[in-house]
Amino acid sequence: MSLIERIDTVCLKVREIEKASRWYQEMLGLEEHYKDDHYVILKIGESSVPLTLEKGEPAAQDNATYPIFFSSSIDETHQLLSARGVRVSSIQKDGLNTYFELYDLDGNKSQICFWE
Repeated sequence: MSLIERIDTVCLKVREIEKASRWYQEMLGLEEHYKDDHYVILKIGESSVPLTLEKGEPAAQDNATYPIFFSSSIDETHQLLSARGVRVSSIQKDGLNTYFELYDLDGNKSQICFWE
């Protein structure tokens, strides 16, 4: 038996929980699953691993740890997020993966990837 069974959630600290939750819902299409004064849990498509937003001071700006989302239509996703005013990097390819980075209102980095 493994001591760790699964990843339960990925947590990002944000300054304004309501504003951040709306941003993730409107910009990335995530669905609010749970909410209280300090946490919002957002459902990510068909994934069993949610994204948790926690009220607090965002992590150091080096963003060493960050969530990676998958999109089967990465070019379309990149164009849509860019049109919505989301800060995104250019699309990169590193052999197997195609990806780009995006940043939320607090500067938290996420990545969207595609691979076959």
